[in-house]
Amino acid sequence: MSRHQSIAELYAQVTRAALLGLVVNLALGIVKLVAGIFGNSFALIADAVNSLGDVVTTVVVLFALRVAQRPADDEHPYGHTRAEGIAASNVALLVIFSALFVGWEAIQRWSNEHLPPPAWTLAIAGANVVIKEALYQFKVRVGKQTGSAAIIANAWDHRSDALCALAVLLGLGAMRFGGEGLHWADEAASLVVVAAIIWSGIQLFRSSASELMDVQADSEYVDQIRNEALTVDGVEEVETLWVRKSGLEFFADIHIEVDQHLSVAEGHRIGHLVKDRLLLRFPNLRDVLVHLEPYPHHHAFREN
Repeated sequence: MSRHQSIAELYAQVTRAALLGLVVNLALGIVKLVAGIFGNSFALIADAVNSLGDVVTTVVVLFALRVAQRPADDEHPYGHTRAEGIAASNVALLVIFSALFVGWEAIQRWSNEHLPPPAWTLAIAGANVVIKEALYQFKVRVGKQTGSAAIIANAWDHRSDALCALAVLLGLGAMRFGGEGLHWADEAASLVVVAAIIWSGIQLFRSSASELMDVQADSEYVDQIRNEALTVDGVEEVETLWVRKSGLEFFADIHIEVDQHLSVAEGHRIGHLVKDRLLLRFPNLRDVLVHLEPYPHHHAFREN
């Protein structure tokens, strides 16, 4: 499999996982919204907003993934991989504002007495817990296989949704079996969901904004790149290694130390070997910039 095929398959796996999440969240969102309206449960309505918000997020991410795969051009010599981060940060703000609106509605309804929900709303809430947990397990596996932090983060969003669904289930159960004195349990469950949505939105915004500011990649991934570079003949040491994430891909700047007595041509050859090795070993590395340093440093400085 060529490098381009590997990258294409990476995007394809992530896209398939995102599409599955989109379909499931859309179906759950519609079912919970209808159940919340006809079952007189604001907690289910809040959870429906959560699922439909995930649908909007996924649609934006899918669009961003398509943009990110466009080749570099004169205006974007580094490619279009930042599209995902830009999209995610904007969607995060939308999710947070929508959650605040739902939370305000829940507070307004807190003192209002209403009839307990029918038994079938508990079945819907229970099924939601199971489905969301299954999605979490599936996406964690895909994320680990592809090395996609975005999919792993999305998987944890499903785990958060499963916990929200559990809160809704408990709230509905308390209302149904606890009598009129627990009518507020529905709104309390709604506020738990709202808090979880806001927390997820803040984490999404922080991660996407951090990516746009060229934060260093995960230390384990950086160490893997460093160790791989050291296996190339002629590389004595790795002086500096910067790895920044951009969408599903990464850019690396690496300073390698080579024998100071080598010719420019030989040093250049070693630099190309390092670049080729890293691009082959790590398909999600979009580009590697290699800089040469003399080895050992103190000898070079004395002679100067």
